[in-house]
Amino acid sequence: MSDSTNDTAAGNGDKKGWLGRLTGGLKRTSSSLGSAIADLVTKGPMDPAKLDMIQDALVRADLGYDLAHRVTTVISEGVYSQGITPDEVKAVVAAEVTKILMPVAKPLVIGDARPFVILVAGVNGSGKTTTIGKLASKLSAEGRKVVLAAGDTFRAAAIDQLKIWGQRTGAKIIAREQGSDSASLAFEALSEAKSGGADVLIVDTAGRLQNRAELMGELEKMVRVMKKIDASAPHAVLLVLDATVGQNALSQVEVFGKTAGVTGLVMTKLDGTARGGILVSIAEKFKLPIHFIGVGEGIDDLEPFAAKDFGKALAGIE
Repeated sequence: MSDSTNDTAAGNGDKKGWLGRLTGGLKRTSSSLGSAIADLVTKGPMDPAKLDMIQDALVRADLGYDLAHRVTTVISEGVYSQGITPDEVKAVVAAEVTKILMPVAKPLVIGDARPFVILVAGVNGSGKTTTIGKLASKLSAEGRKVVLAAGDTFRAAAIDQLKIWGQRTGAKIIAREQGSDSASLAFEALSEAKSGGADVLIVDTAGRLQNRAELMGELEKMVRVMKKIDASAPHAVLLVLDATVGQNALSQVEVFGKTAGVTGLVMTKLDGTARGGILVSIAEKFKLPIHFIGVGEGIDDLEPFAAKDFGKALAGIE
């Protein structure tokens, strides 16, 4: 999915509707941040104690120490040194968040490989299978021939859920019974997608905790067997992160990155947390591309990540 595709896929009305959903989705984060700031900010010189309290409020929202320090540095200098309003603080937060996120806000580009293989990883409950369905819907709407592989062979519910998404999106499903070997399924899926002339193959994986070594080993095996058919596969490895887990998302990025070679991130459930700032901490630490964010369960609630929109919504700027 290229920049031009993203720009033309939605009209201004759709864009405005998404911005509204994003702002609404991040309300719990922006409200907690806004109330903390409002309590601390008054007219008059910004003394060190007040700056420390503002910094603490930003850190509690999971924005990370470095960003919090940058914001308070801006506030303490120049035009704001003699006083600042809550709205001005929000503007500084939005601007600093945007600076961090701009370099990582990148669309998912479907390269020339056919099929272009996307491996999707994440822990149970992160919204991984739903994200695959939404992504399949987007790619199918662009006229691409999509195949879905039900590689989460541990859970019958995950296989059934993916089959439903296949029906909804018109994507072909490759699935086996619960308990099948997931690496063998991945191998078969890539073989079938290749012979069938598919444009994109999206492979689901079993939701696994990052501290379960044997399950992470199985993920490595899935990657290994696909390379026997196409040495460059998978061409993208997306890690789906649940925003509500807060700081735990940082360790997930680290471990999955080492095991599966994560190439990009999808953040879900931003509408269910007061800690949406964790995305900023992740961007600052890992510098990985953020392709999509989700703020709801609907098929259209997965959108390309836009740094400026996110910065404003996070700060609570309408």
